[in-house]
Amino acid sequence: MIEFKLNGKPVAFDGNPLKRLLDVIRDDFGITGTKEGCGEGECGACSVLKDGKLVTSCIIPVGAVGGCEIITIEGLRDTPQGKCLVESFAEGGAVQCGFCIPGMVMAAEALLMNNPHPTEADIRLAISGNICRCTGYDLIVESILLASKKGEGLW
Repeated sequence: MIEFKLNGKPVAFDGNPLKRLLDVIRDDFGITGTKEGCGEGECGACSVLKDGKLVTSCIIPVGAVGGCEIITIEGLRDTPQGKCLVESFAEGGAVQCGFCIPGMVMAAEALLMNNPHPTEADIRLAISGNICRCTGYDLIVESILLASKKGEGLW
C-alpha cells in the first residue's frame, strides 16, 4: 500500500509500485488535468508538484511518492495562487489549444513559489522543460509576468 497526499487529501494506492504516477493520477484517481505528451519526461505536459518541486509524473513510479504530497492542476486551480495564474493566463491570451497549459501553470507556480518577482529570463528558464506547439511562448511569458504582478504577496 502506497500512501500519499493528492491535492491535500490522503490517498492510498494498492497496486504495482512501478506504475507511473501519471497513470495512477489519471486512471486510478480520475484526475485528468495532468496530460501525457511524450511519456519520456521531456515535454512537461504531465508536470505536478511533488513536495513543492516541479516533476514530470510520466517518469516517476508511484512507489517513489509514498509519504509525499502531490499537487496537480486541479489541486492548484482553486487556491488564490492558482486563481491568479488561471486569470493571468486567460487575460494574457496564453491559452490556445490548452494541452500544455496545465504543465505550464504548474511550472509557473513552482517558479513563483521560489521567485515571486522573476525576470523574463527567469521565466523562460523555468518553463524551458515545457513544450508548447501553439503560442511561441511569448504570451505565456507575459502571462506569468502578469501573474507575478497581480499576485503580489501570494508567493
